[in-house]
Amino acid sequence: MNTKTSSSKKQLFLSERHINSLWSRVQETAIFLLVGWIPKLPGSLLRQLIYRPIMKRMGRSVYIEFGVEFFGAEHINMGNEVKILRDVRLTARGQNSQILLGDRVCIERGVNISVVPTEGNCHIEVGERTVIGAYSCIAGPGNIKIGKCCLIASHVGIYANNHIFADPSRYIWDQGVTRKGIVIEDDCWLGNGVTVLDGVTIGQGSIIGAGAVVTKNVPPYSIAVGVPAKVVTRRGEQKLLARS
Repeated sequence: MNTKTSSSKKQLFLSERHINSLWSRVQETAIFLLVGWIPKLPGSLLRQLIYRPIMKRMGRSVYIEFGVEFFGAEHINMGNEVKILRDVRLTARGQNSQILLGDRVCIERGVNISVVPTEGNCHIEVGERTVIGAYSCIAGPGNIKIGKCCLIASHVGIYANNHIFADPSRYIWDQGVTRKGIVIEDDCWLGNGVTVLDGVTIGQGSIIGAGAVVTKNVPPYSIAVGVPAKVVTRRGEQKLLARS
């Protein structure tokens, strides 16, 4: 196969993918305009019925309030009894990207979860029974995994990327990003206004105090506070100190 033929086939493939993506976006927009504004239970039932065919998976008894927007619905996978409150935006555009919400996940009002579509190949997973508080932002393009039974308070930022800025003669925007990924293990509690930066693992059962900025790994069952966040004690040690 010569170079010209190969190039033509590649262009055709990209064109077809672009058309499919555009058609999906048209469907999503039409559905949002049709039923996205209908309030309370009737609207939620209609949205379940109409969104289900274009999603990768939607479990049973999913509750979606009005004003919720989906971009790239074919890459969104929801478990059973997921609850999504008003004005949430889930963006999963990208050929190999995915947003996965486990059973009984609750996404509160105004949350933005995005794989960052310009980069693609990003997986964002929220484990079962985890709550994401109001107006929080969870964004790739690095992979993000949040475990089960976590409590994420309001206005939390979880950002799996860092801008490269080594060359002062170029705009930061033009220098690309790094994407190491973030892991928040099971049973963690992140307080109001916490920021978690790329490359961090927060160990199981840990608590991050309000307003903290997590720049390094946090061991399991730790309590960390401050900017940058530092471990001040471990869960259970308070009782031991009180008894001594």
